[in-house]
Amino acid sequence: MKSLALPFALVLLLSSQCWVTSSAENHAGSDDNPEPSYDAHKFVQCLLENSEDSTSISKLIYTRTNSSFSSILDFSIQNLRFSTPTTPKPQVIVTPVKESHVQAAVKCSQKYGLQVRVRSGGHDYEGLSYVSNYHVPFVIIDFINLSSVSVDPEAKTAWVQAGATNGKVYHTIAEKSKTLAFPAGVCPTVGVGGLFSGGGYGFLMRKYGLAADNVVDAHLIDVNGRLLDRKSMGEDLFWAIRGGGGASFGVIIAWKIKLVTVPETVTAFTVARTLEQNATKIVDRWQHVADQLDEDLYIRVFLRSANSSTQGKKTIRASFESLFLGGADVLLPLMQHSFPELGLVKEDCIEMSWIESIMYFAGFRGQSLDVLLNRTQPNVRFFKAKSDFVYDPMPEIAFQGIYERFYEKEAEAAEMILSPYGGVMNQISDSATPFPHRAGTRYKIQHIVYWEEEGSEASQRHISWIRRLYDYVAPYVSKTPRAAYLNYRDLDIGTNNKGYTSYKQASIWGLKYFKNNFKRLVDVKTMVDPGNFFRNEQSIPPLSSRKKKGD
Repeated sequence: MKSLALPFALVLLLSSQCWVTSSAENHAGSDDNPEPSYDAHKFVQCLLENSEDSTSISKLIYTRTNSSFSSILDFSIQNLRFSTPTTPKPQVIVTPVKESHVQAAVKCSQKYGLQVRVRSGGHDYEGLSYVSNYHVPFVIIDFINLSSVSVDPEAKTAWVQAGATNGKVYHTIAEKSKTLAFPAGVCPTVGVGGLFSGGGYGFLMRKYGLAADNVVDAHLIDVNGRLLDRKSMGEDLFWAIRGGGGASFGVIIAWKIKLVTVPETVTAFTVARTLEQNATKIVDRWQHVADQLDEDLYIRVFLRSANSSTQGKKTIRASFESLFLGGADVLLPLMQHSFPELGLVKEDCIEMSWIESIMYFAGFRGQSLDVLLNRTQPNVRFFKAKSDFVYDPMPEIAFQGIYERFYEKEAEAAEMILSPYGGVMNQISDSATPFPHRAGTRYKIQHIVYWEEEGSEASQRHISWIRRLYDYVAPYVSKTPRAAYLNYRDLDIGTNNKGYTSYKQASIWGLKYFKNNFKRLVDVKTMVDPGNFFRNEQSIPPLSSRKKKGD
């Protein structure tokens, strides 16, 4: 990593997040702070003047008149909902290769009244890493070139730049060791800049917690242009960016992560059961045991509609996907004792290395490991997602209503993903990081619907469908607040205003993501960015007694 001794003359930013996420100072645009006028030529000149190497940054700037502008913008868009002619487009895209390029982009964005979006992988579920719905000029800082991963196998740590993807992290670890791993997500194209700052689920979470639980240092550019590490930023800010969303507090350049140990042989299986094969009873049993299983065993469930064996009819398929940190000879008796209802047999089990399990669950089994280095998904579609947390098992009758909704036309490519808790997740305090969903949670639900048909009418039909499903399950999930997961961003649960947003208004969505940790996040924001330079539709607001005219 580059030395922290960089010029401290500049200013600030934001961050992104299949799963994975993300403003002008002193409420620019108010009567007593007129918004600076945007001038593309002057903005670019400002970038050149404030970079260590003006020659290099000139090749990293894409204005709307640049022939590569559209291809650079579209390359990392992972949700086609935000790749339409009417989607707000940035004035400029900057693809930095040095910290000073980022600092220059932030300083000049402030000077010329541009809000900032930072994109690491482009998986923010509401596109906030590359879209502003405020209808104000904005710039994208795209971290595609700041994506190095440096692994120290002896220390069991790695420095990971914010533009690296899950796949690159896993690939680099596997090059160095067969028994080191990292507990992050399954999707290899997710950028770590947003993933780590929002939490980061994965198949190792019951054994080792979230990605954010295993971050031990970070490099961040604050609103005053300083490049900070954990020591210089202080424990409050370091706490906030590990689950509270880095985009509210600064620009995270890199993370230092603690690697975890896995056996040379792990076992994976995928077992599917339809309604005709007693799927509902098996899912019900899963609800009661999944969070109680050995912490080396992780079993998640996918619920999808499928064609029935009866011609012309639909059924529901429950797919049980599992990773066990050990061999099949240990797994089979464990399953027979704890979850015999699934009927797991030896033929279902596949022994492999940890990195092969990554390939298996990503759908790349048998392919070269280099496929993990691809930054784009093979099939980018339109989608809308929502999330829930379940404290008590849902009654079987609840699933009947879910099935009815999955038989509707809009749900042909919809699914519910049930991810189990328990293990170490029960042992980490709710306030250890901003991510509060710990002990007492049986499992998390991701509701998601995909579609390929273009046009606003198709989008509205599918979004309406998932909203109806979300309303239906309300009696069976967490309440007061109905909790949600930041990395499954959902603007339906509440948004900030374009200008001033009160603590009360922001609490509508903030308490759902962060519960009792929201107040501390607001306190940290007030301390490090009181002018609210880093802001988006769901950024943490500072406490402010100055409500502006027109806000």
